Amino acid sequence: MSAIMFKQAAVIASEIAESVEKIDGTQVEALIERILKSEAVFVAGSGRSGLMIRAFAMRLMQMGHRVHVVGDTVTPAIGARDLLIIGSGSGETQSLVAMAQKAKQIGSSLAAITIKPESRIGALADVVVQLPGATKDQQQDFLTTVQPMASLFEQTMLVVLDAAILRLMEKSDQQSDRMFGLHANLE
Repeated sequence: MSAIMFKQAAVIASEIAESVEKIDGTQVEALIERILKSEAVFVAGSGRSGLMIRAFAMRLMQMGHRVHVVGDTVTPAIGARDLLIIGSGSGETQSLVAMAQKAKQIGSSLAAITIKPESRIGALADVVVQLPGATKDQQQDFLTTVQPMASLFEQTMLVVLDAAILRLMEKSDQQSDRMFGLHANLE
């Protein structure tokens, strides 16, 4: 790796570390408890946030949880004993707001992973995990970043959700080698 690339990678790693230090761990624990109490977990997000939440869904599946990605053609109906987790920096993405409203009408639990707990999605949520970072427009930065758009939020979300997986593994006495048994085998 060139010296310039290494310096940029170090800056990104430093920003992520600073962001993670600002997170309220009790919010993450509340999310974990909701996951454990739910019959099924549904996840949704748009753009890069959607990719991060899909990675989380993959790990939940490998742990043996019933998990579905909203929008996939094989996603079933959500029910009152299920949990919808939405990852949205702004908490205002219209399609995600509509999903949150629908889930609440059905009686499902809702968790929001967002920069803005006061957003429409945050206000509807039973559990909010507030992450520092910058929204796409970087108009209301909650953490200074050299990265474009909402990169820091998206990276922080991936790290926090991976940490949540480790906590879920701990709580359910899971081991990585057992999880590998549910890893995709048609690759």
